[in-house]
Amino acid sequence: MNTLTKEKQQIVIGSLAEGSSIRSIERLTGIHRDTIMRLGVRVGSACKQILDEKMRNLDCTRVEVDEIWGIINKKQVRTTKADRSAGYGDCWTFLSIDPISKLMPTFLVGRRDHYHATVFMEDLAGRLKNRIQLSTDALVAYADAVERAFGAEIDYAQIVKEYASPNREDQRKYSPAELVAVYKTAVTGDPNPNKVCTSYIERANLTVRTHCKRLARLTLAFSKKLDNFKAAIALHLAYYNFVKTHGSLRCTPAMEAGIEKSAWTVSDLVNAS
Repeated sequence: MNTLTKEKQQIVIGSLAEGSSIRSIERLTGIHRDTIMRLGVRVGSACKQILDEKMRNLDCTRVEVDEIWGIINKKQVRTTKADRSAGYGDCWTFLSIDPISKLMPTFLVGRRDHYHATVFMEDLAGRLKNRIQLSTDALVAYADAVERAFGAEIDYAQIVKEYASPNREDQRKYSPAELVAVYKTAVTGDPNPNKVCTSYIERANLTVRTHCKRLARLTLAFSKKLDNFKAAIALHLAYYNFVKTHGSLRCTPAMEAGIEKSAWTVSDLVNAS
């Protein structure tokens, strides 16, 4: 990795951030996959630090939250007790977005449970300076997690989706059960019902899955190690927030949110590591 020129490092990181797999980059550039992996982890780890430092005292008024599914090494149904202890199996990435600036301020990789939902909400709450309106889906863990993180200083509502099949596994299939009804339920404070929405974060999930190859379904590009997966998510979000011009904004989300005055380059991400 140390022998790669800056130009080649930028090509590798730009390709990873735009959704190319490690093996495809190896074939196109001639750079060994282990070198690509190490560079991606190094830059991704630096991106996590950048996000942590930059996403502070945010001037958001609305935030949407959702989770996106992925796997580490193998699917949950194929794991043994030893596999699960090693962190293999299903993993969930909690994501957030400001629907106005399109900024995605924080993420957390973990289980889809009360503990990780609480840790995520507490992290989100610590990055905001305003009382916000929060919208989530009806994951059971969210109500208590939001209360612990925000107390009463929030306007919070859930989008409740009713499917023809009550089985949650059916709802996770590539062709989920028929959606028969959608309800908006106020949980805390006085949320504006016209602004209760998870459409932006659901669309952001698609962007993440498209541009982070480790989340692409029905491929061999899934992560084999949890730390590498976390680094890949951090790389994507740093690229999304600071480098990539958002189609609806004509600038980066970080610029729209007032965090940066100009767009970063891939070179900036590489140099930060």
